[in-house]
Amino acid sequence: MALNIRIGNGYDVHAFEEGDHITLGGVNIPHNQSFIAHSDGDVLIHALCDALLGALALGDIGKHFPDTDSEFKNIDSRKLLTQVVALIKDKGYYLINCDCTVVAQSPKLATHISNMCKNLANDLQVEVNAVSVKATTTEHLGFTGRSEGIAAYAVVLLEGCPRTRIEAKISEIL
Repeated sequence: MALNIRIGNGYDVHAFEEGDHITLGGVNIPHNQSFIAHSDGDVLIHALCDALLGALALGDIGKHFPDTDSEFKNIDSRKLLTQVVALIKDKGYYLINCDCTVVAQSPKLATHISNMCKNLANDLQVEVNAVSVKATTTEHLGFTGRSEGIAAYAVVLLEGCPRTRIEAKISEIL
């Protein structure tokens, strides 16, 4: 039986405004700025949602959670991720692993990465060793280097559940 794997990538960016913290990977991080966003602006989770949705050609986060809908105003992005995971599972897929990179000149993120990985693993319903989060700067170049905002990239590998493939074959026969 052929492997049923799908790869997706995602990208998100949010600009800064005055504030006292940012949220990344579901972790509130003290900072002298906050994100300009309809939701909590968690660029890491938004990139991850886009990667998951993209792997199954289901559009992007804006299609499923439009910023024109008041239901999602100031929403915790972990709730969005949980809904995306449910959709992925409903389509018969599960996450094998994800690899994420946050691009930020500030704040420094190294001490928060472990908690981000734990939150994401919990929401993705996988072991923490299936979740990679890294942070890098741009050596003061570009909008992230000027501390105007933060960007995040995510890549995911999904596999179709064997049971679902068998059920699909049975329904084709019937």
